[in-house]
Amino acid sequence: MGKFDDNERIILNVGGTRHETYKSTLKTLPGTRLALLASDSDIDSVLDQLQQVPGFIEYNARTNEYFFDRHPGVFAYVLNYYRTGKLHCPADVCGPLFEEELSFWGIDETDVEPCCWMTYRQHRDAEEALDVFELNVDNGDEDEEIGKRLGIEDVAADGNVSLWRKWQPVIWNLFEDPYSSRAARFIAFASLFFILVSITTFCLETHEAFNTIINKTDLMLNSSAPDSGPQYEIETDPALTYVEGVCVFWFTIEFLVRVTFCPVKLEFVKSVLNIIDFVAILPFYLEVGLSGLSSKAAKDVLGFLRVVRFVRILRIFKLTRHFVGLRVLVLIFATMIYYAERIGAKPNDPTASIHTKFKNIPIGFWWAVVTMTTLGYGDMYPQTWSGMVVGALCALAGVLTIAMPVPVIVNNFGMYYSLAMAKQKLPKKRKKHIPQVAQGGSPTYCKADLNTTCNSTQGDLCHVKRCRVLERNPTTLKPLKPPA
Repeated sequence: MGKFDDNERIILNVGGTRHETYKSTLKTLPGTRLALLASDSDIDSVLDQLQQVPGFIEYNARTNEYFFDRHPGVFAYVLNYYRTGKLHCPADVCGPLFEEELSFWGIDETDVEPCCWMTYRQHRDAEEALDVFELNVDNGDEDEEIGKRLGIEDVAADGNVSLWRKWQPVIWNLFEDPYSSRAARFIAFASLFFILVSITTFCLETHEAFNTIINKTDLMLNSSAPDSGPQYEIETDPALTYVEGVCVFWFTIEFLVRVTFCPVKLEFVKSVLNIIDFVAILPFYLEVGLSGLSSKAAKDVLGFLRVVRFVRILRIFKLTRHFVGLRVLVLIFATMIYYAERIGAKPNDPTASIHTKFKNIPIGFWWAVVTMTTLGYGDMYPQTWSGMVVGALCALAGVLTIAMPVPVIVNNFGMYYSLAMAKQKLPKKRKKHIPQVAQGGSPTYCKADLNTTCNSTQGDLCHVKRCRVLERNPTTLKPLKPPA
């Protein structure tokens, strides 16, 4: 005599493969689809309850088995989870299929064992990588999406909307979200162009070819100022000044538009990038306003502004919206080493570069690349204590941004390369086939007639009463309550 009688056994036919187990085994995971079958209710109550559950099930009273048209290989792992309490992932099944099967049987994916979790997650990593190769941009329902982001979808649903409420999210996204529309991408490209031109102009202003040294010693001797030795002033090429003026004009328009149409002004003011935008354009207007004054105080302020013109390099941080990583760091450290070496200049050195090899910022690019890649040719090195501090920071940044991520980069490159090659060899997809709903008379359809009764002449045909097709609906699994 076995411990359990035949009534405790339950037969499950999944995809043509018959599985036999005990109801007590299926009850180990309450709230799941199979636990619902193992409830103490009679078959009619079970089938009535399963009608409220998404999925397809057929009960054959003649063979006393439940049929599920699902993947039989995955179900073996699902049933083993009921038996052992450990859910493992099959290696020969694609991740999305296993995920769909778990959802059908009402099992949470977080129950997957740690040893199989990485295998289970591989399909999601692959899907994220494949998304990189997809260039299709959905531009539909942009206005609705903009309203949701700004929290005004309720207002947009109303026909009576003011022009300000209508155009504020549109203008804001033109300058803030480059992916919101084609016009926004064009403005983002224009902004990136002016940023690159401004940074290039800033770097060229430090080159000797664009600077003219003017001896103002005679002018100082003719003035009432005491004789303090030779006086020199460096004059930048006017063409670079005009180019910088055009760039600053664009940055000013962009900043004013963004601050005007920003939905939350306080958050805009708190943003570090917005503060950088304001600080980067302010010295230009102060310098232009004070350039025509001849008073000593104005000249002192003008000289100070020329010293702090390096704040324009803060525009490099605007590139973080478009570029990240080594290119931005090279620009930052090349500029920092140039100004750090200026600290040790002699008073009679108009260019402040006689004592150092860092004559201009473009030369600093070479040093920054060599230092960050840990090559260190030794042809250029800082001479001042401030330059040494910048050099140490540059070397550390190079180790953190280049040396340490190399294994990750290599692994990702291998993954992206294999996915790219697989995508190239992937045949073009045909039109997706949508299966038709089973019709009456087909082998997979069993018409239920609950009003008919069985008689002695029907014999084995009486099982048609209990043969049912349960369609999908959005309700969730609920445990059965035993009949009173």
